[in-house]
Amino acid sequence: MTQSIPPEGPDQPSGTMPSPDDDATLVTVAERPTEPAATVLVSILSDAGIRAVAVGGFTAGFAAEAPGWVQVKTFERDADKAREIIAQIKAEPHDSE
Repeated sequence: MTQSIPPEGPDQPSGTMPSPDDDATLVTVAERPTEPAATVLVSILSDAGIRAVAVGGFTAGFAAEAPGWVQVKTFERDADKAREIIAQIKAEPHDSE
């Protein structure tokens, strides 16, 4: 699922939809069960020069029968690089000492 941010620049006339290649298109690159876990990913991506946001923290915090997940989203143009970074994090061995 993608979300679009309305264009704000003078290049895009008001009321028109951004193209699929527009930087304003956000895509989900990861999901985490808690807001702190998603925030860690956002911070790691930020350190790598990728703008990211955690979405859904409010609903993930409910103690309900069907808990939500916090989505980490980036601009579509950065999604592949973000997924690579996240995969590297998963692949790195954790210190057991």
